[in-house]
Amino acid sequence: MKPQKSLLIKVLITQCLLVLCVAQQDFDFFYFVQQWPASYCDTRRSCCYPTTGKPDEDFSIHGLWPNYENGKWPQNCDRESSLDESKISDLISTMEKNWPSLACPSSDGVRFWSHEWLKHGTCSALGERAYFQAALDFRKKSNLLENLKNAGITPRNGEHYTLESIKKAIEEGVGHSPYIECNVDTQGNHQIYQVYLCMDKTATDFIDCPVFPHGRGCGSKIEFPPFSSDHDEF
Repeated sequence: MKPQKSLLIKVLITQCLLVLCVAQQDFDFFYFVQQWPASYCDTRRSCCYPTTGKPDEDFSIHGLWPNYENGKWPQNCDRESSLDESKISDLISTMEKNWPSLACPSSDGVRFWSHEWLKHGTCSALGERAYFQAALDFRKKSNLLENLKNAGITPRNGEHYTLESIKKAIEEGVGHSPYIECNVDTQGNHQIYQVYLCMDKTATDFIDCPVFPHGRGCGSKIEFPPFSSDHDEF
């Protein structure tokens, strides 16, 4: 093969790869997802507290996920990337508190954060530190627990709330309607599990969700369980 032709092929391949990379990282909005720890732990699979200790009774971050308006999403846009802890060293203590892993076995969270970065963060068009910082900032800005408490919706055994009352409380506090995902406890009761809010693709502001996810629905009565010491932990 002539050198000129070989060079041309290499250039074309490189350009195609660059176009593919850009396409993979192009998306329409973010889902910002927070979960209620008690509802994670009181299912049949239970949970394991982080090695850094039991999390507070507050919503914690699950992830910041790029999405398309057609309901699909990009993922693993840079398979060669890996989490560089040195870039987020000043965020670690805040992430341990606000972005803990409750999966078993117990961990310090690094594996969880690494998964979120590789699957979602590499498609976000944000640098590693900016990606995690944005999630932390928007958790504080959304202030879910306080907004629910302001509407008289508090974690309490045996108490039930309507889906509309929960959505209204969050919408009044954030300014945009959330998507509420429920799961069921060991007795089969529906309970608030995850809250989805939407952010613009620059991770600057909350927006109205272009499309809601197809998650687990909620019954007519929803529990908001307290994260008390009697939750099972394996």
